[in-house]
Amino acid sequence: MNLRQQAYFRQKLLAWKEAIHREAQGTLSQLQVDSLREADLTDRASSETDWSIELRTRDRQRKLIAKIDAALRRIEDGEYGYCEVTGEPISLGRLEARPIATMTVEAQERHERQEKVSREE
Repeated sequence: MNLRQQAYFRQKLLAWKEAIHREAQGTLSQLQVDSLREADLTDRASSETDWSIELRTRDRQRKLIAKIDAALRRIEDGEYGYCEVTGEPISLGRLEARPIATMTVEAQERHERQEKVSREE
């Protein structure tokens, strides 16, 4: 991967991370403003369900930030864009679609098949 491509993916990852931080800040602000003390029990249950879903989404995004940080470290180390299993280059199309990818499509498919077999045993 050349320097221009590395810079492109670094910027893409940083922008993605910043967007996640902005969304999380918006959720935090909204939680501080909104009250979950609805008078009607049905409304209250609905609000609590909505917030539960929102908080689960934020938790998944927190884990995603760790993956983004790992991808940024791989860029700095010169390992970004190479499969962690085979060492082969990951296609630019795959990295464009999933910038945090650590495996080629083929290696990922093999991994998922093995994982499925392990679960079935």
